[in-house]
Amino acid sequence: MGVQYYISCLKKKESIFYENPAFKNQENFLKKLNITKQDIINANLRLDRFRPYLKKRFQDTKDGLIESQIKEVPGFKTELEDRYGIEIKGRVFVKMDNTLPIAGSIKARGGIYEVLKLAETILIEQGYLSYQDDYSKLLHKKCKDILSKYTVVVGSTGNLGLSVGIMSAALGFNAEVHMSCDAKEWKKELLKKWGAKVIEHPGDYSYAVKMGRKRCEGDRFAHFVDDENSLDLFLGYATSALRLKEQLAKVDVYPSTNNPICVYLPCGVGGAPGGISFGMAHVFGTAARCYTAEPVGAPCVIGALITGKDDFNIKELGIELNTEADGLAVPGPSKLAIPIIKNIIAGGFTLFDEEMLWSVRSLYLKENIKIEPSAGAGVKGVYFVEKYVGKCDHLIWLTGGMLIPDNEFQRMLSIN
Repeated sequence: MGVQYYISCLKKKESIFYENPAFKNQENFLKKLNITKQDIINANLRLDRFRPYLKKRFQDTKDGLIESQIKEVPGFKTELEDRYGIEIKGRVFVKMDNTLPIAGSIKARGGIYEVLKLAETILIEQGYLSYQDDYSKLLHKKCKDILSKYTVVVGSTGNLGLSVGIMSAALGFNAEVHMSCDAKEWKKELLKKWGAKVIEHPGDYSYAVKMGRKRCEGDRFAHFVDDENSLDLFLGYATSALRLKEQLAKVDVYPSTNNPICVYLPCGVGGAPGGISFGMAHVFGTAARCYTAEPVGAPCVIGALITGKDDFNIKELGIELNTEADGLAVPGPSKLAIPIIKNIIAGGFTLFDEEMLWSVRSLYLKENIKIEPSAGAGVKGVYFVEKYVGKCDHLIWLTGGMLIPDNEFQRMLSIN
């Protein structure tokens, strides 16, 4: 099926599955990039240096490690088979980033990593810190006094703002989160409780990012965490792949080209799925097949994949942002991530909000797993791959959920 067919489906807000023809050239593309596996390793080493601090500052980290488990979900697998009328031949796992320490979402790795790197850079320049130090010294008042001269700014619909705001405030930075009007109220209140300043904008996600970026212009004591362009965010996300190989081995999953692991990634601008896919490509090669998952009301990355336009915007299709999945409600893709994504991922798909909300209910009832709608975006990938690609093992990458207030979660469960 050609480009015009897929574009027509996107315009009509139909659920589609798209296989990326560039995926077969993944290895050659990676060789040409100026970012490498060593950059991922270096990012992971930086996170390791911060583990003594994180262990003492955040009790939900295990030995200061920002990581989540994978879990096989046989009950939910049966629910998927019943809903979509298929037989799932492979095993089905979830990656539990809905419980990721500190901020409880896929965004936590990238957002927290960038803030930690900024703190390390400033403190080393100030002569307060060296790579050989025990980083738990960042708990000292002197450290916070140094960092309090700086402001960390981010534009976000929610989860990136949570991770950046919480980590920045904890270290002693001034934290400023610019949020779009469709961001959830409870996320704004949680940021305020941590001491972050929340600035709301009447426009969409892109406008909030624009205003956050503008706020930092000309201010040498302000750092903007740029969801659309940040290499630090990208590498923070990529570190997840380094530990995933060991996690899969513990459950007797050894991906190969004949029996790959298919990974389904909730996708907003594409930074998190891009970073994770980049890491997976270096660790597993084409034995890992990553797919982006987007609502039919916000299909910006798959639109860029299909058209080949890095600056694609859903408004070109006459689509206005409309989805319950606030973390995925973005009109255009990351300028940094999309040129990489379109050359390394296996494909992408779109789905309806009702399917994400069904996932919220079903995962909770069958597996006692609490997620928000964005986290359920990857679920339909199991159906598409089993129908169009063939046998593999499946890994649904979950995102936010841990921090949702009970009354908000009950509201999600009740939506038809």
